[in-house]
Amino acid sequence: MEPNVLLESLIDEAGMSRAGLAGHVNRAGRARGLSLRYEHTAVSRWLKGQRPRGQVPDLICEVLGGRLGRPVVLDDIGMGVPGGGSGSGYGTESAPHSASLSGFVERATALWRSDEQQRPHLATVPTVTGTTAVMPVWEWENPPEDTDVSRPGPGRVSAADIETLRSARDHYEQMYRKAGGIATRPRIVRFLNAEAAPLLRGGHSDELGRRLHRATAALVAMAGICAYDSDAHGLAQRYFHQALRLAKSSGDRALGGYVIALLVTQSLFLGDHRRSIAFAEAALRAAGDHITPALAADLHAMQAKAYAQLGDAASARACIRRAEAQAGRIHTGQEPDETGYVQPGLVDVQVAEALLSLGDLPAAREHAASAVRAPAHDRGRVHRLAMLSHIELLQGEPDRAAGTAAEMAERARGMESQRLRDRLRQVRRELAESGCADAVQTAGLIDGALRVPL
Repeated sequence: MEPNVLLESLIDEAGMSRAGLAGHVNRAGRARGLSLRYEHTAVSRWLKGQRPRGQVPDLICEVLGGRLGRPVVLDDIGMGVPGGGSGSGYGTESAPHSASLSGFVERATALWRSDEQQRPHLATVPTVTGTTAVMPVWEWENPPEDTDVSRPGPGRVSAADIETLRSARDHYEQMYRKAGGIATRPRIVRFLNAEAAPLLRGGHSDELGRRLHRATAALVAMAGICAYDSDAHGLAQRYFHQALRLAKSSGDRALGGYVIALLVTQSLFLGDHRRSIAFAEAALRAAGDHITPALAADLHAMQAKAYAQLGDAASARACIRRAEAQAGRIHTGQEPDETGYVQPGLVDVQVAEALLSLGDLPAAREHAASAVRAPAHDRGRVHRLAMLSHIELLQGEPDRAAGTAAEMAERARGMESQRLRDRLRQVRRELAESGCADAVQTAGLIDGALRVPL
């Protein structure tokens, strides 16, 4: 079952407790001749995704609508017809037409609100699999398109508003790189609720609406990156699906390809290598001529890693060649903001991982060393140093690996990232097992960093 954040959001907005809602539903039921004895525990089950039987969903709408002073329907409380595209309380489904955009906005903003309120179930909600995981990508790639995203509404969205969203994305990206996703996510989610949500509900033309959806998609994708970095994978996936829906309504195919690259990264981490390959192919195919060299290089490099994990050396090496060819075409200043993460050396470290999986240690070492020599922000450098240290240990050079790992630990200082912490633990374990004096000393240095709680 999917937790129902739509219902949770309306209960909060109505200023009701769970016990209060249960009591009101019981009284509304008596007015219809029903004998109901719901307590707060029943409401807790509804919030976890259970749909009550009979007339109870309608009674919930009646009670909340009376308190809020406006009509509330089943879709508003996340209890629409199952499978009808509007029943999920999370808003991950994304029927690709403008008629459903308003409903999507309400479901998406309900998730943001629950995340800002730090609802504990969000951090542990599982990732969706199967058709539910694939459908957002399929819907992004295929018709129908959104022919008109204009919206009547209070106030009017301005070009200055959209520029504020773009500036915020750049700000939070820099914060993420310096401080990590755990520290950054609360800030970006608070901004989404305070600034982006009212704009999405505001009035705008089709042209301005597409720019608004593009800017919001980039922000939502950043929230997903921060959730991924915090090990909240189910939440990250839902943010990525939202960003993909917004990318579709923006009409920016390259942006959609970027969001799918984030889903590919997550699928690789979760060990779903075949889905990684399929998603990357979808991004390359559907983005077409709109795809940039940086994004194409990253997608081909990730495909290489997936093929290598599956033991398909020929396909892995073919993807490596494509990735390196695209990397050679990257020109600074000609890429959109979102693909700025594909810095010099990123493809090298991706290729090094693929070659390592194929058992080609010398070539992996060469690429990893090249990645470390290339300029990078601190976060990227930590990952590159971790890879080089790992390869140096595999090649029987624990002293050199210890020096590399010491620099890695120093670079990671001040960052709150579960992904970086995982890398630190892995390197520390390998160093300790080597038995080398310098390696053991560096392992102690990493221990000191790990003792500080996130």
